[in-house]
This record gives sequence, structure tokens and C-alpha cells, in this order.
Amino acid sequence: MIQIRPVSDLRNKFPEIEDIVKGGEPVYLTKNGYGTMVVLSLEEYSNLVDDIERKLDEADRQAAISEERLSHETVFSNVRSALNGK
Repeated sequence: MIQIRPVSDLRNKFPEIEDIVKGGEPVYLTKNGYGTMVVLSLEEYSNLVDDIERKLDEADRQAAISEERLSHETVFSNVRSALNGK
């Protein structure tokens, strides 16, 4: 279940939020009813960043062995198609 909490809970209910993020789930914080930030465990944040770094490293390796270059419009169009199952 998605956890959406007011930012005041970060101060007032820190142990509760800590337990949620230690369980691998993010907590979305709001201020005045609007989303302001997401709290993640260090492990989840590291996994997210490490995955991005791996993908960027792979892109660098591919670019080094290929002369093909794609515009950002083509790249984003391909990503949107992949996400939408087309």
C-alpha cells in the first residue's frame, strides 16, 4: 500500500516512518496537501542509483563501439513505446 504522510509525521512519527522504509517501501511526504518529497531507505536509494549507473555505463560502452547516434526525440519516443507496450 502506498504510504502518503504529511511532512510533520517525519518529525512526530519518525520511528513509524523508519519502519516502513526499512521494509523496502517509500514514504511520500506532503506539505499543505501537495507532494514535496519521498523518503527511501539507504539500501533502496543505493539500488536505484546503482541501477542507473550500470545502465549509463552500458550506454557508454555501446557508444564506444558504434557510430550510430540517436536524437533525444528518437530515444524518448522509443522509451515511451517500450513503456506503453508498443
